[in-house]
Amino acid sequence: MAAKFDKSKLPSRHVTEGPMRAPHRSYYYAMGLTDEQIHRPFVGVATCWNEAAPCNISLMRQAQSVKKGVNEAGGTPREFCTITVTDGIAMGHQGMKSSLVSREVIADSVELTMRGHSYDALVGLAGCDKSLPGMMMAMVRLNVPAVFMYGGSILPGRFKGRDVTVVDVFEAVGQHSAGKMTDAELYALECVACPGAGACGGQFTANTMACVSEAMGIALPGSAGSPAPYESRDEYAAASGREVMKLIASGIRPRDIVTLKALENAATVVAATGGSTNAALHLPAIAHEAGIKFDLFDVAKIFKKTPYIADLKPGGKYVAKDVFEIGGVPQIMRTLLDGGYLHEDCITVTGKTIKQNLEGVVFNTNQKVIYPVTNPLSPTGGVVGLVGTLAPEGAIVKVAGMKMTKFSGPARCFDSEEECFEAVSKKQYKEGEVIVIRYEGPKGGPGMREMLSTTAALYGQGMGEKLALVTDGRFSGGTRGFCIGHVGPEAAVGGPIGLLKDGDIITIDADKGSIDVELSADELATRKKAWKPRLTNSRSGALYKYAAQVGPARDGAVTHPGGGAEVVCYADI
Repeated sequence: MAAKFDKSKLPSRHVTEGPMRAPHRSYYYAMGLTDEQIHRPFVGVATCWNEAAPCNISLMRQAQSVKKGVNEAGGTPREFCTITVTDGIAMGHQGMKSSLVSREVIADSVELTMRGHSYDALVGLAGCDKSLPGMMMAMVRLNVPAVFMYGGSILPGRFKGRDVTVVDVFEAVGQHSAGKMTDAELYALECVACPGAGACGGQFTANTMACVSEAMGIALPGSAGSPAPYESRDEYAAASGREVMKLIASGIRPRDIVTLKALENAATVVAATGGSTNAALHLPAIAHEAGIKFDLFDVAKIFKKTPYIADLKPGGKYVAKDVFEIGGVPQIMRTLLDGGYLHEDCITVTGKTIKQNLEGVVFNTNQKVIYPVTNPLSPTGGVVGLVGTLAPEGAIVKVAGMKMTKFSGPARCFDSEEECFEAVSKKQYKEGEVIVIRYEGPKGGPGMREMLSTTAALYGQGMGEKLALVTDGRFSGGTRGFCIGHVGPEAAVGGPIGLLKDGDIITIDADKGSIDVELSADELATRKKAWKPRLTNSRSGALYKYAAQVGPARDGAVTHPGGGAEVVCYADI
């Protein structure tokens, strides 16, 4: 039997209660709601459903199950959609400038929909890279009772007897350009790499942030695991709907869950799984919504002391479906908790702590996907933070699966990804160089593009371990090779990366966590005096607004003052 709720302190009282709200109620009657439904708590069920990519096409189905769960538990669900920009399709051209910007638009649009209609709680479903952090940011910003749910990963494709993902297709483009793959083979691979609904299957950004949702405690335990086509996702969806009603009753809100300790737990799981470097952008942004300082350097400290235990693509062998089949994210968290790497007392959406959620979870020793912390793939994390004369505000590199952790060589500078990709396609570079792509940062792009097309092409040409790539832009979670991103300050604001010349010697040491250019402070100062800002081509529209508002990558590339500047929380209106 559904519980009864007192609406006298809930936001929806402003649109459903009293004679003054008769006009508002008339709209709900028009949509078929009964008196009883109108006077229940209103729960926003937000999805990123669209037909842009397979990541999103199963979200509407899962939303219906969420709505059933909400209704069963005494709430009135109100479904709405927001946008996504899908990186796999935006990649390698000007469209990628929209990707990171979409994170802010997703968070803003969910906030505005919730505010405009005075919804009391939120269940957010997301499938694509930026939609996961965007939805989480909205939850923390609004601070109404909320449950996050991942839409699920895609099943692996099969090509020549092996599992493949979309990253294999990106790398195949490089093989094709190097004459190592025929037109027919490339076509055969592209036709089978993505067999249906779901987000990219490796430990790329979507699956990384899905793991974060469980580690941080804002998603139900186990909900990140099952692939998108599986019906078990619908069971988790219904449970998420029921759970959000319990949160309304208990009064547990996102900022009770997303604490500094919870953010550290999330960073631990990212490092342990060799997750996407984009997490070092998204975790600070989520923290910012709660008014918590947790920047790139804070993330990097966690990365430095966390063992790498998951043999997942792109650096390893396995995909998300394999993690699900051996017990899902709770398996990863179980061994990390046993090793003392997680804060066990963090509260979660279940109303229980991390430790309580993992009671009864026994680490599965009959598998090779996740290693115990007592026998890790490597003793430190799969992602490393860097700092030095080339990146005073920090940079980041994924070392999971890499043999090489040190590199030194002369710079070859490009002022856009297109410029670099053209040179790579024509093999206009030398082994041992450090390829620099600049003016691709949050302001300089604008939009901080990912460089998967370029890095995958280099890997496909057999050069992934023979040179390094440094950028003030980002890398896809699917990137592998010695690729350093998020270099700050970015070139557009006169950072050292914008002062480089071809031939300058750059030295990177992922063991020490350093990235330096062999130039004296005087030489850098002289070049800075001669440096002049550049105008981008984005002088109107959303990209212009983003460039004007966005802050440095170190702090998450955020566009507003955050929870620390808040005067009134939406949940308390």
